[in-house]
Amino acid sequence: MRVKLKGLNKVRKTLANGETVTYWYAWKGGPRLPGRPGDHEFMAAYNEAVARKVQPQAGTLQTILNGFQDSADWDDLAPRTQKDYIKLIKVVEAKFGTFPLSALGDRRARAIFMAWRDERAKASRRQADYGWQVLARILSWAHGRGLVVANPCEKGGRLYRGSRAEIVWTDADEAAFLALAPLHLHLALILALWTGQRQGDLLMLTWPQYDGETIRLVQGKTRTRVVIPVGAPLKAALDAARQKIGKVLLNSDGEEWTPDGFRTSWRKACAKAGVVGVTFNDLRGTAVTRLAIAGCTEAEIATITGHSLRDVRSILDAHYLNRDPQLAQNAIRKLEARTKSPN
Repeated sequence: MRVKLKGLNKVRKTLANGETVTYWYAWKGGPRLPGRPGDHEFMAAYNEAVARKVQPQAGTLQTILNGFQDSADWDDLAPRTQKDYIKLIKVVEAKFGTFPLSALGDRRARAIFMAWRDERAKASRRQADYGWQVLARILSWAHGRGLVVANPCEKGGRLYRGSRAEIVWTDADEAAFLALAPLHLHLALILALWTGQRQGDLLMLTWPQYDGETIRLVQGKTRTRVVIPVGAPLKAALDAARQKIGKVLLNSDGEEWTPDGFRTSWRKACAKAGVVGVTFNDLRGTAVTRLAIAGCTEAEIATITGHSLRDVRSILDAHYLNRDPQLAQNAIRKLEARTKSPN
């Protein structure tokens, strides 16, 4: 008889050599188990992990943290987001796992959680904000289901005020990278600049998603479907490397990238090319910026990158353009073209 093991978590991963393996964990964020379900070693490790796991006391925040990880909302999160959440949930568990749910409605509860965020901010304001954001989301999930009486972390603002207002890839950065970085990374740069997609989505892109004219994909983070017309420079690069099957982006051995492997190689390539102060993630905003400078509307940009109109507007206004002087030049040229000459 087949026994269903409660909480068991299965994770598939593609290794650097292209092999796909399956890892088993006693629960989400729990210890990794050896072997496969049904093996004696596997069952022994599972039973030991469950026996050692401290069961949450009824009426405590731990029950909400566990419940969220067993919910459909959790399943809808991208794997990378789940991984990041688990790290923060463990921090919350250590600090507030026994916090009584009945106390969440007390006005003093908000001050307690804010003091925790302030303490974490001494090491990193960005991480302090992220921890607050994750806890607020979990409590919002619980409040919406009537599991808690209040969400004391709602609308807490931010401590981190930094932005990437001026951090975009310049033409000089692009030229330096293409001149000195390894050839197998060139296509990744061109893809990012001409599609505005996230690193994870580009690493998962396969050749059947490119029909010679457009790229079609579903974004992993938001599940947004995008159809991207392929510009001439990108088309030339894709057609030169085109295959019938497999991933578009491959490492120097012609094998699929692992996320960690790509990030490491990208950092080394940037250092070799002398490209500093920008990351691969900045290429998404750079694409938005370049489209805007080219005269694209916010709606046109959103259609390509998959952003919402509000996010496009936010990016252009606060994070990337920073009132790019080229936009001012474009505006004056348009005004000159519209104004009749006095002669």
